[in-house]
Amino acid sequence: MIETEQQKQESTAFYKEALRLLHDSSCHFMLGGAFAMFHYTGIFRNTKDLDIFCKSSEYPKILKFFADNGYETELTDVRWLAKIYKGEYFIDIIFDTVNNICTVDDSWYERASEGMFVCSPVKFIPAEELIWCKIYVQNRERNDNADINHILLKHGKNIDWKHLLFRLDPHWHLLLSQLLIFQFVYPADYRDIVPKWLFDELMSRAHEQYDLPSPVEKVCRGPLIDQTQYQVDIKEWDYKTCTIKTI
Repeated sequence: MIETEQQKQESTAFYKEALRLLHDSSCHFMLGGAFAMFHYTGIFRNTKDLDIFCKSSEYPKILKFFADNGYETELTDVRWLAKIYKGEYFIDIIFDTVNNICTVDDSWYERASEGMFVCSPVKFIPAEELIWCKIYVQNRERNDNADINHILLKHGKNIDWKHLLFRLDPHWHLLLSQLLIFQFVYPADYRDIVPKWLFDELMSRAHEQYDLPSPVEKVCRGPLIDQTQYQVDIKEWDYKTCTIKTI
């Protein structure tokens, strides 16, 4: 975390230089993470990293461009993450999620929100995709439920709910769970933000689950939202996990 005035100045200089190089590289990118949260909610977090989202075809060009300009680069996980370092500051280049569900594609760029960051024009990842990524982060060390609630509270009236349902349709239980948490946290606000048609649709699906026969395969989908705490289910209790795509 950034605490001193010197760190604030250093981080601002780092962000400005990073964005200048990103624009000079002619690569397509969007801002996510803490600065997308600030864009949609006004919540500011002092951080030493810059989260950049791009298609998987873009990150090699970005890494090479920064390496040619004296930065240390790292392909952290070929499935979803690369990093660029300059001293104690760094850039996360994200092109998927750790569970390989939220793959960045052209539609992210088409729906991105335009804005300014450290006096530079940028695109921020769409609010719906920001929620989509965060809804799978529910582990002991980090849980993004509160972030999503704040996005819904401050930006919910602008959310494309049909698109969000499209993104989360295979795992609609998570969206229903999030909306119930939102209803609990903000009892005076949820009616003005969450459309009733969506709430009714998801509740109807939950009721219909009880009319279905139990699955033959014992599946635990816990690893999709927490890669550590559900390992016991897979390794010791003989549950099957969901297939995670790889590239």
